Amino acid sequence: MKCVLFYHAFTSCWNNGNAHFLRGYARELLALGHDVVVYEPIDGWSRLNAIREGGNHAMEDIPALFPGINIRGYDASLDLDDALDGADLVIVHEWNSPALIARIGRKRAHGAAFTLLFHDTHHRAVSAPEELAQFDLDGFDGVLAFGEVLREIYLKLGWANRAFTWHEGADIALYHPLPQIERTDDMVWIGNWGDGERSAELNEFLIGPAAELKLRASVFGVRYSSDALDTIRHAGVRHGGWLPAHWAPVAFAGARATVHVPRGPYVRLLPGIPTIRVFEALACGIPLVSAPWSDAESLFPEGAYLSVGDGAQMKRALRAVLDDRELASAMVETGLKTIRERHTCRHRAEQLVNIVAGIRNSSRTSEPQPSIGAVA
Repeated sequence: MKCVLFYHAFTSCWNNGNAHFLRGYARELLALGHDVVVYEPIDGWSRLNAIREGGNHAMEDIPALFPGINIRGYDASLDLDDALDGADLVIVHEWNSPALIARIGRKRAHGAAFTLLFHDTHHRAVSAPEELAQFDLDGFDGVLAFGEVLREIYLKLGWANRAFTWHEGADIALYHPLPQIERTDDMVWIGNWGDGERSAELNEFLIGPAAELKLRASVFGVRYSSDALDTIRHAGVRHGGWLPAHWAPVAFAGARATVHVPRGPYVRLLPGIPTIRVFEALACGIPLVSAPWSDAESLFPEGAYLSVGDGAQMKRALRAVLDDRELASAMVETGLKTIRERHTCRHRAEQLVNIVAGIRNSSRTSEPQPSIGAVA
């Protein structure tokens, strides 16, 4: 197939946690023998912010890390007929503009032969439904939702006739253990502070335990307010700033443990959807302790990580992981096995190919289609 993928950003991962998976499944489509072309706007907010923060060097790494993928920047003059010429599969990520989404949908509705899918990897369906409601998905053949609960929302609200559960996964070509790197930190956390939607959780499950246990700890990410930076400094935690996604494995390898602190909307309204950091951490072989979230779809077996209910439990769990080498080793082994057997970008690319084949083999219908869950 010729696969044409429209992303908000491929070369930039600034405030763009989706970059890991979007890049990874594109890599695996190519490895499966498909042609892959990625379009990204040259004035996308992730790219412009990366440039502003001096991230040109990180973006320049990407073509060499993903050889064979045709990456094309575009502006308002984009010739959509040319971009879609010969396409068999077109995927439009939900951070694209409503205008572009509508234009591509009209091409499909007016008889274009490609299969057209909309890919949603965010909580806006529940936190800002008015934003997604403005998208015209009538011409789309289906929606790829990164969790079963999100798939059900699309069907319930009538935003799509077909929706498939398509979880994120780990790009193990980049995310894997690096045992040669010295562990200089007790704990590392990679994530963006954001707009205060999880400030309380970060203080309870990350900053507080690090300070009370006097851990050597580092955090990486963007959108940290001056108050957040003050809090981190007072806790004795180092803030390393923006960490390009493909550099994350080195940060994980340099620490003895990490934590998962999901945003409130995911925990309350989208149960069963972990952040990409769970896939990354387990793939990199670092023990993970998670703040509360519901693994409603049983993505991970018991023992892949430790789950805690409050800050006090987090403190005890981190102490146990740091002091008990057998416990940490068992967690790493279970986590790595789970990723490699169930949650790689290759698994997701193969699942995607099957989804497309199923759509092509069935007549277009207004009836909801069965869910296709994560590969087991």
